Amino acid sequence: MATQHSRSAARLMMSPAVFLLLVWMLVPLIMTLWFSTLDYRPMRGTFDCCEGLGNYTRFVTSSAFLDSIVATLQLVGGVLVITVVGGILLAILLDQPIWGQGVVRILVIAPFFVMPTVSALVWKNMFMNPVNGLFAHLFKGLGLQPVDWLSQYPMFSIILIVSWQWLP
Repeated sequence: MATQHSRSAARLMMSPAVFLLLVWMLVPLIMTLWFSTLDYRPMRGTFDCCEGLGNYTRFVTSSAFLDSIVATLQLVGGVLVITVVGGILLAILLDQPIWGQGVVRILVIAPFFVMPTVSALVWKNMFMNPVNGLFAHLFKGLGLQPVDWLSQYPMFSIILIVSWQWLP
């Protein structure tokens, strides 16, 4: 049973790490809030003080605001549905005893460790390329016209790529 003195000592020893994490979290947050009130446009060389909440009103009243909200909800909703349903089905499937179960489990979680940029480039160039991609060859083998996925179905393509990475 831990005494009051040992719990206090443990809290005291953890306090520098907790303080560092708080600073690590709060400084970028405070800087982000500060920059959001400025008229700061580095590409134009503009850095004016005290725009205030005008940035927020300009953002919310923009004509692209509603479209961006809808696109974000489509992306998040699509990825969530695929990863939750697919993840549950994959978990049920991998819970059954099969030969090489450990290797299969490692291969299933491998996409999780691939950087998102690398994942996107692999999918774009190796799978979804309309000339040399795997899907194009499969479509040609079935006698179908290859699809330029990223041009014709951009949202579906991004949902598929992100879902593949986060499925495990």
